[in-house]
Amino acid sequence: MLHPQRIEPGPGQESVWDYPRPPRLESVPQRLLVRFAGEVIAETTRGYRVLETSHPPVYYFPPDDVQSDFIVPVDGTTHCEWKGRAAYFDVRVGEQVAERVAYSYPAPVARFEAITDYLSFYAGPMDECHVGDEIVEPQPGDFYSGWITPDIVGPIKGGPGSRGW
Repeated sequence: MLHPQRIEPGPGQESVWDYPRPPRLESVPQRLLVRFAGEVIAETTRGYRVLETSHPPVYYFPPDDVQSDFIVPVDGTTHCEWKGRAAYFDVRVGEQVAERVAYSYPAPVARFEAITDYLSFYAGPMDECHVGDEIVEPQPGDFYSGWITPDIVGPIKGGPGSRGW
């Protein structure tokens, strides 16, 4: 299946079709923030992002910058062809629970070892997620966890009919 036509990025924008495959890991200078049930779950200026063709960036928080009282490990893992085995977590604040909305790589492959035990969050179930001053939109669909900001253009994988891109 062919992917739709790449959108030409404007000044200060990035096209997800210019991201590499296999993905690239890079540090993030902006402040990253995740809020759920009125609480700051994670906040850092020491994050990373993974850039992969057709996907918006996926952001990772160092474990020391995540409020561990709100993070609950759950059973089950998945395997990423690029990073290895992922472990999953619920986010729980009082009686409010978002199930399997965070994940990490306890023993990623060598090229991603910098994000060992770092946590990534699906933006959709959270109250809000930020990159710098921008509130992100979640990547379409329920399989991928990319964060979309105004500086990212697509088309972006994840919605109906894009699985084969």
